Amino acid sequence: MISGAPASGKGTQCEMIVQKFGVVHISTGDILRAEVAAGTEIGNKAKEYMNSGRLVPDEIVTAMVTARLSLKDVKEKGWLLDGYPRSSAQAESLEKQNIRPDIYIMLDVPDDILVDRCVGRRLDPLTGKIYHIKNFPPENEEIKARLVTRPDDTEEKIDGNRPKEVIFKEIDSLLSRLQKDKEEESKSGKLAKYDSLFDKLSSEKNNWRGIPTRLNNIPHSREIRKYFYEDVLQATQRAIKDGKTRLKVIYLSCGDQYSGAESRNGTLMELVRILALSFADDGKRVKVCVQGSMGEGALAGMPLQLAGSRKILEFMDWGDDDAMGTFIKIGSIGGKEVGEQDDMFILVAPQNAVGNCIIDDLRAMTDAAGHRPVILVNPRLKDLPGSSGIMQTMGRDKRLEYAASFEICYHFRLLYYAGTQYPIMGALRMSYPYEYELYKRVDDEPPKKEKYVILSKFEKRPSGEEINDAFEGKTRDKAKRATGIWGFLSSIL
Repeated sequence: MISGAPASGKGTQCEMIVQKFGVVHISTGDILRAEVAAGTEIGNKAKEYMNSGRLVPDEIVTAMVTARLSLKDVKEKGWLLDGYPRSSAQAESLEKQNIRPDIYIMLDVPDDILVDRCVGRRLDPLTGKIYHIKNFPPENEEIKARLVTRPDDTEEKIDGNRPKEVIFKEIDSLLSRLQKDKEEESKSGKLAKYDSLFDKLSSEKNNWRGIPTRLNNIPHSREIRKYFYEDVLQATQRAIKDGKTRLKVIYLSCGDQYSGAESRNGTLMELVRILALSFADDGKRVKVCVQGSMGEGALAGMPLQLAGSRKILEFMDWGDDDAMGTFIKIGSIGGKEVGEQDDMFILVAPQNAVGNCIIDDLRAMTDAAGHRPVILVNPRLKDLPGSSGIMQTMGRDKRLEYAASFEICYHFRLLYYAGTQYPIMGALRMSYPYEYELYKRVDDEPPKKEKYVILSKFEKRPSGEEINDAFEGKTRDKAKRATGIWGFLSSIL
């Protein structure tokens, strides 16, 4: 990041940095001017502020900057952020999205020099090039005739900065040393001290080793569970790194989709612990929340599957680094549980119970969380009507719309033949931001060792009918509605 007052020489320094190090220059001024020139809605709003010398509101600038930082060229080459953040609120918005610079450069130039530079600056509205009537005059009279004074070149806006002639050698030295350190640590296999958690685990799709075997063994071995935990963790990290804040993890292994419990408690708690500790390792304060009572008197209680879950979490081993109580806290689902110090929230299997709805408490919590990530692990948010049928009708559409607003960042479930939990037919997997992948379980001959081969890929979560068609080898344009045992899949998906 680079910052400095108007006329401090940021533009020149940025050009030199980009030329030598190849990073992508992201200037809020350039982005805003492009929007203004294009006459977009956001550009017209920004123009009013720019013409009067006022700062453009944070929400306008932040939206444009974060969108630019998510593009492919930035991820490949790195970035140089120019003119942002310029307020504590903007800096906090980046911090909450784990966007941090390796080096922050501030140019310091005496006020009297800045004033002289500003009052002499002129803008060519045709090319966008900046001139100075004394230090850098235009090439000819034609250009000189169309030059204008920039609206933001006012004496009142000036802060301290450093002259461009002095500091590039220092910048070059800093960046070159940083580059060398990264290269050396990469060669030695060590992680750079400035790497965040998101760099510790590979996010490349081709590192996925395929679905592990021996999934018929119940319970799954610890090796297999860890295999899936890492898969879930990487998908969740990628989604949060891309600015996603309302996420849903669906991890269903043997028997889970039939047992009524959305996950076996031990597996679920272990997965939650892995997620919470990993984000805590990156300095995030994580609130892990379990469903509390959803009523009073005769209606008190919670779904049986979650009974005792909070106690289990409190008694689990959270390591020797004082993570529990410092970076990780246990709470209940609800708006009152959201504190200013919390950075993100992991909600353990939120689900509706007969006659009671967790969605109101869940909505209150996400409203209070604002832009902070909320991750639902194995939720069940379908309506379950009470004897009076009230829950079926009152506000049902809005509840279902809210439940659907969470984006799935990880999905895994095993597929079986009708009415059985053996043998396994196949599996459906999605790991953000990649496609849904449908696998078929087959036995090699010999020695009859199981493996999973991919049948098809889907941009969106496939319907039961689409899965049936893939297993039967039907092309999508000729597929017909499935019946029999294959039709059973439609009911469970």
